[in-house]
Amino acid sequence: MRHPPPLPTTTARGARIVACLLTAALLCELSLLPAPGASAATAGWLWPVEAPPVVSRAFDLDAPYGAGHRGIDIPAAPGAVVLAPAAGTVRFSGFVVDRPVLSIQHADGALSSYEPVVSELEPGDVVVAGQRLGLVSAEHRHTPEGALHLGVRQEGAYRDPASLFDGLRPAAAVLLPLYR
Repeated sequence: MRHPPPLPTTTARGARIVACLLTAALLCELSLLPAPGASAATAGWLWPVEAPPVVSRAFDLDAPYGAGHRGIDIPAAPGAVVLAPAAGTVRFSGFVVDRPVLSIQHADGALSSYEPVVSELEPGDVVVAGQRLGLVSAEHRHTPEGALHLGVRQEGAYRDPASLFDGLRPAAAVLLPLYR
C-alpha cells in the first residue's frame, strides 16, 4: 500500500505562505509603477489654468482627417494666465490662420498646443511644469465665453488631453457599426 508523502512541517508551510504573500505584495506594488518608457505625460500633467479642472468641450475625433474636435476646451476668461502642464521646449509661438498658438514639445514626444494664447516665449525656450506660458487672448476668442483650447499629438496622432490629467476622464468611447 502506498502512503502519501508526509505533510510539510508547520514551519516550512508557514514560510511558504509568507513567501507567497510577500511576492503578491511586491507584484501589487510594481503594478503601480509607470510602464517602461512612461513619462510625465502618463504620470499626470498639471492643470493649465488657475481654476478647477473643468472641460467645456471634450475631445471628439471621428476620423484622422475628418470632422471632429482635436483637443479639449477649458473655460478661461480672456487675460487668464496659462501654465505649462509639463516641462518641455517651445516649438512654435505665433499665429495659425487668425489665432495666436503656442506649442510645446515634451520629452516623451508629446506635442501640446494652446490657443488662443498670447506669449512672449520663442521657439527653443525651455519651460518647466507650472511655468507661466502666456495669457488667453481677448481679441481672438476660441469661444464666445472665452476658453483655452488644448490639443495633444503623439507620434503624429491626436490623443485626448484629458487622459493626461489625474482625475479627469477621457471622452467616452462610442461604438459604431462596422458599416455605416
